[in-house]
Amino acid sequence: MRIGVVSDTHNNLKNVGKIVELFNEARVDTVVHTGDITQAKTIEVFAHLDAPMYGVFGNNDQERDSLEEAITRHGFIFCEPPFTVTWAERELIVVHDPLEFNGYINHDHDLALHGHTHLHRLETWGDKTTIFNPGECAGHMTGYNAIGVVDLVSLQTELLRF
Repeated sequence: MRIGVVSDTHNNLKNVGKIVELFNEARVDTVVHTGDITQAKTIEVFAHLDAPMYGVFGNNDQERDSLEEAITRHGFIFCEPPFTVTWAERELIVVHDPLEFNGYINHDHDLALHGHTHLHRLETWGDKTTIFNPGECAGHMTGYNAIGVVDLVSLQTELLRF
């Protein structure tokens, strides 16, 4: 199972269109958004994904009524962090701000995803937990934006820059 990871889209509709294109080309099974969508019109662009989308709300997701309505209309699933799920026999935890891991992350988690910092992060916590943030994706400089793809069987990560 391959999942797409995106964060902090901050209503950059042009980039979100490119993100959707990249995830569809990569044929990910699921997309995880780690927060800061900002407005419902961004969800309308994500509706063109060929995969379901799950996610958490971030500190800039303040237009909650319209966001939640659009998320529900398109069959996506979002919640307050942390979001925990088991996919492909892997335990995942998803937050927006990495500080939200405190008190929730544990050594049973295989993959921990976050956003908020706009910085790429790939490290191992403890003896098995991969912590991953693909980094910036709402910027305006071509080649510096990135989303991620994670193979849940191997826990290999890939950055897709655009």
